[in-house]
Amino acid sequence: MLIILPPSETKSDGGTGPALRLEGLTLPTLTPIRRRIADALVDLADDVEASAAALGLGRTQLAEVARNASLFSAPTRPALERYTGVLYDAIDVAALSAAARRRADERLLIGSALFGVVGATDLIPAYRLSAASRLPNLGTLGSQWKPDLTTALNGLGSDLVVDLRSGGYRALGPVPGAVEVTVLTEKPDGTRSVVSHFNKHHKGVLVSSLLRSRRTVHDINVLAAVAAGGGQRTEIASDRELVILTD
Repeated sequence: MLIILPPSETKSDGGTGPALRLEGLTLPTLTPIRRRIADALVDLADDVEASAAALGLGRTQLAEVARNASLFSAPTRPALERYTGVLYDAIDVAALSAAARRRADERLLIGSALFGVVGATDLIPAYRLSAASRLPNLGTLGSQWKPDLTTALNGLGSDLVVDLRSGGYRALGPVPGAVEVTVLTEKPDGTRSVVSHFNKHHKGVLVSSLLRSRRTVHDINVLAAVAAGGGQRTEIASDRELVILTD
């Protein structure tokens, strides 16, 4: 089983790892695309106003431009420790047992507009780039990643892929046959609605359960069972969609 996590806009600072080596990241066949996008992002950082416009930054977020400028010189840390936010808080990497952390290192990928995907242990710096961003002379990021990202992900050959990325990031490199997870709130009258912000929390709880479980998850039925064992209420909507229900 492989689990593809969404990235986060927020990222931790610092790190003790060496400078970024694109060739050392998971799926090295993607290196030429990564370099093209990374070079464009660093070049764009020379113009703060243009960077702010391209990246959708407000005045209080201009420090993100400096992060991009130092992409190839800044210290790095494992990707699973670099990304922060609601989903990553729910996974709670620091609290994982040694066995669960090994499973995380082996099974987790994280979607990225800059890198396509990275592995949990890949050493990366802090940066700012979103799936919807448009870099000068490159057009949309989708035009850069398709179809190479899909080809690379399919080449991993996993019997089950759980894709937790949002629609914008899935579009960069769809994985045919992957199981997707939908989080719905169910009201007392039985009506349901899509959960927005807290859907990341519930997906993080699911990932935490999967990492802590010793079960071999090879299909959506076992996936649902592990989620239930972690205290989540689920329904199997189809062989490719698991629904998590919240009150």
